[in-house]
Amino acid sequence: MKPWFLIWHRLPANGMAIFPFIIIKDVRMKTDPVLVNHERIHFRQQLELLVLPFYLLYLLNYLVNLIRYKKHYLAYFNLIFEKEAYGCADNLDYLKTRKFFAWLKYL
Repeated sequence: MKPWFLIWHRLPANGMAIFPFIIIKDVRMKTDPVLVNHERIHFRQQLELLVLPFYLLYLLNYLVNLIRYKKHYLAYFNLIFEKEAYGCADNLDYLKTRKFFAWLKYL
């Protein structure tokens, strides 16, 4: 399943994957291959966890990280899902070879 793109100029980030959409701040970002790949990795994570459990795990991981690191920035960048997405975003072929539950290796 391919995501649908939405443009939301008030988005607090450059992009965000919220199944079944990839929301971007500006239409020009749709042509940024690394940003789009990052969000597609999240899209795949959401699909393999059947969407709702992804959001629950994401929130739980964020809260644990917030207690651990005490700062939003550190809590966010140490999320297991973000580690995979940021770590593999520049590999534009990553999703072709990605194994199911690949984010588990970032625990």
